[in-house]
Amino acid sequence: MDAPDAKLSFEAALTQLESIVESMESGEVPLAELLAKFEEGNKLLKLCEARLKDAELKIELLKKQKDGVAFAKFETTSEV
Repeated sequence: MDAPDAKLSFEAALTQLESIVESMESGEVPLAELLAKFEEGNKLLKLCEARLKDAELKIELLKKQKDGVAFAKFETTSEV
């Protein structure tokens, strides 16, 4: 299975991931297809995590620039 398109947005990757999870949870997917979907979902998850990490770093940089000196750790309100 190929890696997800690097230009894929976080939202698009998350939508694809949710669709994969939904189809896997249906219980109607043959084992071979289930494994392929699991692999694809794992790659999409890594892409989503990378997009979130990039956003976190950008927020930290912007916060640092705004305050001049202070560095504020980005705090999330939800778990991934």
